[in-house]
Amino acid sequence: MDMKKYAAESIGTFWLTFAGCGSAVIAAAFPQVGIGLVGVSLAFGLSVVTMAYAIGHISGCHLNPAVTVGLAAGGRFPTGQILPYVIAQVAGAIVAAWLLYVIASGAPEFDVTKGFASNGYDAHSPGQYSMIVCFITEVVMTMMFLFIIMGATHGRAPAGFAPLAIGLALVMIHLVSIPVTNTSVNPARSTGPAVFVGGWALAQLWLFWVAPLIGGALGGVIYRWLSEEPTGVVAGAKTA
Repeated sequence: MDMKKYAAESIGTFWLTFAGCGSAVIAAAFPQVGIGLVGVSLAFGLSVVTMAYAIGHISGCHLNPAVTVGLAAGGRFPTGQILPYVIAQVAGAIVAAWLLYVIASGAPEFDVTKGFASNGYDAHSPGQYSMIVCFITEVVMTMMFLFIIMGATHGRAPAGFAPLAIGLALVMIHLVSIPVTNTSVNPARSTGPAVFVGGWALAQLWLFWVAPLIGGALGGVIYRWLSEEPTGVVAGAKTA
C-alpha cells in the first residue's frame, strides 16, 4: 500500500537531514580534525546514495519536495502523489532535526541560535550573499539537480548507476553553494532545522521553498523537452 512509500520517504528524508545537517552541526568545525565543507558536502551526497539503494525500489527515493515536484513536471511522477510525499518528507526532516538537537545540545557550548545548519540569506548567508543572489543560486542548483535526476533515472540510462550520479551531483552542488546559502535545494531539509532555530530561520524559510520548487519544475520540464520520452516513473514499486 502507499503508506509504505510514504514511510520510506519519511525515513529517507530523516537520514538525509540527520546525516547531512548533523555533519555540519557536529563534525564540520570540530577542533583540529573537523571535516570542513568538503566533508559536509560528501555527507549530504552519501546520504542520498545510501538511501537510493535502500528505498529507491520502494518509493523512488525523492527525499525532497523539489524533486517530487520536478519529477511530476517532467512527466515522471503522478501529480496526485505530490502532497502525501511532501508531507512525509517534511515530517522526516523535522524528526531528524529534533534528534540532532537532542544530541547536539549534549555539548556544553552548543547554541542553536548560531544557525543549526539552517539556510539563510543576507546577514544569515555564510558568505553574506544577498537575497537575490541566494534565490538565483537555489533555483539554478535545484534545476541542474533535477536535470541530472531525470537523466539518471530515465529508462534508457545505464541501469544501477542512478544513485551514484545523483549523490555525486548533490556533493557538487554543496561544494559550490554552501558559502552562499548553506545549500538547501530541498525545502524539507531547510524546514527541519528552521523549526528549532525559529526567528530569522523561519522568516527566511520562504526562499528555500519557493526557489527550489521553481528550480525543480524547470529542471523537469527542460529535460522532458530534451528527451521527449518520459519513460521510467520514479515512484518505486507498484502497490495494491
